[in-house]
Amino acid sequence: MPAIPRPVLLLAPLVLIPVVLAAATVPAGASDLDRYRWKSRVLVIAAEDGDPRAAAQARIAEASAMRERDLVVVRAIGDGRQAAALRQRLGLPATGFRAVLVGKDGGQKLIAAEPIPAETLVATIDAMPMRREEAAGRRN
Repeated sequence: MPAIPRPVLLLAPLVLIPVVLAAATVPAGASDLDRYRWKSRVLVIAAEDGDPRAAAQARIAEASAMRERDLVVVRAIGDGRQAAALRQRLGLPATGFRAVLVGKDGGQKLIAAEPIPAETLVATIDAMPMRREEAAGRRN
């Protein structure tokens, strides 16, 4: 085995430190939810490929009442790396259907094993203090 030149050995830690720090400061699945914090409420739809409940939940989330409430949809469909990371971050099982409503503060507000009806989503969002402030501000 050939010897590694001394300058290369000295530079190796300097090259690896930023890579290790970057990996340590960005948790798995973070970008999917963190980019919406304080801007939007998020409905995470986690399901296996072809699960009709995922399509049903997405249709419910597309209603105009949801857009008025700053709701965006993030999908964790299938068993890919990003879907698995998002499921893990939210503490969801690796398979099956789950719908999770995440508030603008990043906290989980509602979790369900079946599609969440529009009325339940609206009532849950409208009960949030931040939403009540938003609604009061729009009326004035």
